[in-house]
Amino acid sequence: MVTKEFFMSNAVYFVSYNLKKGASVQDFLLATEKLNNEYMSKQKGYISWKQLLEDDMWVDLLTFETMDDAKKVSNPSGKNPLAEKFYSFINLRSCKVHLFSVEKSYQNA
Repeated sequence: MVTKEFFMSNAVYFVSYNLKKGASVQDFLLATEKLNNEYMSKQKGYISWKQLLEDDMWVDLLTFETMDDAKKVSNPSGKNPLAEKFYSFINLRSCKVHLFSVEKSYQNA
């Protein structure tokens, strides 16, 4: 496999968390899809959102064009009913949030 190295100045919003006990994964994923399609995908600099799962730990990887774009989304002003629905499934005490700048990225050529 041949890889190509390139530099990116993107930012990644990395959040790990657990769902609340008894939360429906299917309903959570529907809330996530709605939040993504109707809000996140329309935010300045939004590139992608990946959801990862290992055992009962979820990880959201949201990629933005710049760190400023990621910071604006991570600190919204005002209430968002779509975000409130999404967060209603999450055990907020389990959340760990990080903002990373992408220093290097590799992908298939």
